[in-house]
Amino acid sequence: MQSIHSLMLDGRGGARAVDPSTTPAPGEVLWLHLDLNDAEQARWVRTSSGLEPVLAEAMLAVDTRPRSFVNGDGLFLNMRGINVSSDSEPEDMVALRMWFEASRVVTVRRRHLQAAIDVSETLANGSGPTSAGRLLTDLVERLLFRIGGHIAALEDEADELEEIVMSARSREPRARISELRRNTISLRRYLAPQRETITRLHAERVTWLDDTDRAELRETGDAVTRYLEILDSTRERAAVSSEELSNRLAEQMNNTMYMLSIVTAIFLPLGLLTGLLGINVGGMPGVDSPWAFSLVVVFLVLIGVAEYLWFRSQRLV
Repeated sequence: MQSIHSLMLDGRGGARAVDPSTTPAPGEVLWLHLDLNDAEQARWVRTSSGLEPVLAEAMLAVDTRPRSFVNGDGLFLNMRGINVSSDSEPEDMVALRMWFEASRVVTVRRRHLQAAIDVSETLANGSGPTSAGRLLTDLVERLLFRIGGHIAALEDEADELEEIVMSARSREPRARISELRRNTISLRRYLAPQRETITRLHAERVTWLDDTDRAELRETGDAVTRYLEILDSTRERAAVSSEELSNRLAEQMNNTMYMLSIVTAIFLPLGLLTGLLGINVGGMPGVDSPWAFSLVVVFLVLIGVAEYLWFRSQRLV
């Protein structure tokens, strides 16, 4: 069977590539990382991995929420990380399903995930995890590292939008605000259950998790809690920015309608007079006078000025 990688951790921070069927020696941990898009690798998980049927189905599930459970001295963990593919949105998070035993770790994914590559690179340079417990904490931390960076970028986006909204006189920021709110909601939907999962991990009763591993998991759980607080704050700030933008646009519209109303009020009596003078019936005054048109124009101008001065005196303009 081919795999993305099959590494034997030597217990000193390094690893070597081995055949997936290799049996670990004392102090070693075999890490198999598989791609479920490969039918042979998916079939191996179901039929040849030695996992119980319920565990194999959990590893092969197409779409599941973050969760964990203990089976004997093994631990199943499903986590999600940021999607780094160029043709996908970061909020479209990628699942990494993991099965941990004292001497074997099996991880599977359907889409590219950078966290597993990062950990394998630390093993290549001799500074990687030394046990199954350390591999667990390293994978979880790497998954959350990029989530933290993306959340920081969302927070910066909220700061920028607040500044834009304070000076904007158009609807331009509205689409960006909506996108920010959508992103924070989508990210929180996966991160909230992930916090519960990590919080439970350090209390799981498995022999290969030592006190240092449990302390690392507690710190990671605290970090996820901070991420959720930032997401909640960012979502609320986006909502406030959206409301402020709506208020500003409504105020601009009201001002425009008010000015149109003033103009209409000024020209309404003038239009009435010109309408009366334009009726085609006998007896219209000034028909035979060469000064009549000029007098009417002056009269209308005086009425318009008088109306404007009255509006000014009433502080309506």
